[in-house]
Amino acid sequence: MAKVDIKMPDGFLTKLKNLGQQEDAIAEKVLKAGGEVVLSKAKDNLTASIGKGTKYKSRSTGELQGALGLSSAKLDRNGNHNVKIGFSEPHTGGVSNAMLASVLEYGKHGQIAKPFMKPAKTASKSAAVAAMKETFEQEVEKL
Repeated sequence: MAKVDIKMPDGFLTKLKNLGQQEDAIAEKVLKAGGEVVLSKAKDNLTASIGKGTKYKSRSTGELQGALGLSSAKLDRNGNHNVKIGFSEPHTGGVSNAMLASVLEYGKHGQIAKPFMKPAKTASKSAAVAAMKETFEQEVEKL
């Protein structure tokens, strides 16, 4: 039977140990970096789709655009970190921001759909992954 003895550099082992201790903090920073990229694209798409191509003059107050934001990183029941892009509440018009966004995204009878979230997700996926990788590498270098 053969025996193999591998010695790792001390600096590498120290970084691995520190990485394990700071996993949650690094994961939050990495997810925030990726979420910011997608949020930016979603805001641009939302602004471009409100009031465009309608029969009547837009009554937009800008409240929906202002309500779009990024949540802080949270752990789900499976132990995974997540951030969410969504709308804060309440809306002063009597309906929720989430409902207004849903009508805009998917349409309704007499109103065509003007998707802004799904195209933002699709268009910014590679940029978000790149931002997350860059942030992760920066955080590892700090260890």
